[in-house]
Amino acid sequence: MFQSTFLLLTSLTILTISLPVRAADWTRFRGPNGSGIAADETVPSEWSETQNLKWKAALPGPGSSSPIVVGDKVFLTCWNGYGTDRSDPGNIEDLMLHLVCVNRTDGEILWTKPVEPTGKEEEFRGMFAENGYASHTPCSDGERVYAFFGKSGVVAFDLNGKKLWQTPLGTESDRRGWGSAASPMLYGDKLIVPATMESQALVALNKKTGEVIWRQEAQGFAGTWGTPLISKTEAGVEEIVMGVPYEVWGFNPESGKLKWYAETVNSDSMCSSIVEHQGIIYTVEGRSGGSAAVKVGGKGDMTESNVLWSGRNRGRISTPIYYKDRLYWISSGVANCLDAKTGEEVYQARIQSSSARSSGGGDNESGGRQRGGFGGFGRGGGQSYSSPVVANGKMYYINRSGAATVIELGDEFKQLATNKFEKDSSDYHGTPAISNNQLFIRSNKYLYCVAEESKAVVKQ
Repeated sequence: MFQSTFLLLTSLTILTISLPVRAADWTRFRGPNGSGIAADETVPSEWSETQNLKWKAALPGPGSSSPIVVGDKVFLTCWNGYGTDRSDPGNIEDLMLHLVCVNRTDGEILWTKPVEPTGKEEEFRGMFAENGYASHTPCSDGERVYAFFGKSGVVAFDLNGKKLWQTPLGTESDRRGWGSAASPMLYGDKLIVPATMESQALVALNKKTGEVIWRQEAQGFAGTWGTPLISKTEAGVEEIVMGVPYEVWGFNPESGKLKWYAETVNSDSMCSSIVEHQGIIYTVEGRSGGSAAVKVGGKGDMTESNVLWSGRNRGRISTPIYYKDRLYWISSGVANCLDAKTGEEVYQARIQSSSARSSGGGDNESGGRQRGGFGGFGRGGGQSYSSPVVANGKMYYINRSGAATVIELGDEFKQLATNKFEKDSSDYHGTPAISNNQLFIRSNKYLYCVAEESKAVVKQ
């Protein structure tokens, strides 16, 4: 009897400790371990302003970051005061950064917390205007939300909006002038932050205090915009793995020491993030092209032994999806599918544009606008930044113009729908989040909640 009671109390204690992060929560960039997959969720294949829209909430400013979901709250970052219109950016002294908390039930903004910039931010011009000041997706452990704002550092809040700490991580600039975008992730009691542009470093912070636990600096981080993930070796040892220009790196998460590396794609930038399945890392890069599969683990140069295959596929900025032995992604309006075991092409097919949009080519992607910047002015080429996500065997991908392609995954290309919120002509840069059969989509103006048979609730 004593043993049974002890086991029951122990189980309840474990349940209480693990309660803050719920199974259906989407707590980081691209959800569970950056996979982009909500396997047991079901979300609509079709939506519009009058169909399957649960609510639409007006945001206080633009941003390229993606939403995350923690219980009954949705979090995302944005900025305002400067650089919201490329033709008339205003005064940089008026720039303000924000973490926004939205009620997932009805779209009401529960709170918005300002984060004052360091005063060393880039001017809103050139290619930086394609990226902006809120490109890093926050993450959460179910008790706190951690937002990375590049040169303005990392800020931690509790779920009620109380600021807990702020830690600077550097104020260096990307030599190309693109800005930074890599997102933080959690590992145990550590917040792992890729400060790739700010200080060419991967940094582990104490998630409760913001103090630096370890810092790994390397020139190879320059040119990296992807987000790391956790993988396990064949021996069950966990590693932090990250794609960088030309290579994939594996780190000891306790010390930050580089354990191994492998040469992969011949590209001087890593704009996309890697994906993982059972100890194998997959990468598809865009600017120079290149794809590879790499087994994790080892010591030193593991190129000859750990690179399983390599190819010349192009993925632009979008991060691929691993799903049932296949790799899927959309690039320049073309859907791609590879055999993940061999790297061989399964199919390549051009996606069909929405009837409301003209057929597009190049970076235009399914009828997207050929324009640049958040205000719709300038030299930009309509590049899309969002990555696909998967629910119930269907892949959802939203391009820059907001045209959302839904594809049934399998060895034959099957496009189910293309959806668009026609009243919102702003840019869509964020990757959607999925939680409890709801799809959360952010544009520069609104956050949307899509769910089956919903009636619209618009928050202005």
